[in-house]
Amino acid sequence: MAGGPDPVDWQGEALDCAACGFAGLLARRRCGPGWSCAFDRYAPRIARFFMMNPEAAESCLDDPYPETRAHAARVANIFRLRPLLGDPDPGVRAVAAIRLPAAQSKAALEDPDREVRIALAWRMPFADLVPLLRDPDPFVRQVAARRADPGVLPILAHDPAPEIRKLVAERVAPRWLETLIADPDPEVRRAVARRIAPGRLAPLARDADLRVRHAVAERAGADLARGLLDDPEEPVRQAAAERLAELATPPPAERNSDVDR
Repeated sequence: MAGGPDPVDWQGEALDCAACGFAGLLARRRCGPGWSCAFDRYAPRIARFFMMNPEAAESCLDDPYPETRAHAARVANIFRLRPLLGDPDPGVRAVAAIRLPAAQSKAALEDPDREVRIALAWRMPFADLVPLLRDPDPFVRQVAARRADPGVLPILAHDPAPEIRKLVAERVAPRWLETLIADPDPEVRRAVARRIAPGRLAPLARDADLRVRHAVAERAGADLARGLLDDPEEPVRQAAAERLAELATPPPAERNSDVDR
């Protein structure tokens, strides 16, 4: 199981197993230099140690090495984690924020480090995500928008990040899609074209972007689809022709009833 760099502590000094507080675990083969150690600089060895010895985690929550504190926090009793929301290392704070009950994790909603706020965006209950939809970091907003109730997404309809507006177009209630129909980003408009009511597609049929017009052609009504048969791009014309053929073909139940008559 050994591998990786030479076993040294977080400051690059040689490890002394005999002086370690967990020396008793060595004889029981629950740790060992080069493969499992709470105080090794190499993160996989730290992780292996706490996986094998979770009962040792609480005594390592104030270790000077952030990697050791973070791995200990992953398995320690959650009642010991509240102080770690104030840890100097963002990785440790993120672990605490993920594991603590939401009522306690909320204290970290304004943490200065995006890593902590991203962790919160992944785990907070829907009702507590709204502050993160206004986060200054676009990735935090994006994660929160992916999880938030669609009813709160209109507040992001004019977000400066196009990937977030696209996500809104994909998830928001259809009645809000009109606010995005003239979005400057073609991927956002394409997402709108795929979801907006067919009767509202006409403005997008004249879109400058081929991808948007193609999405319109796939869902257009007969009149709009006929107009797209003259589109300058062959893929749009083909999609419009296929849509017209689809509209002209009655659904299977209707065809069967015609045969029965």
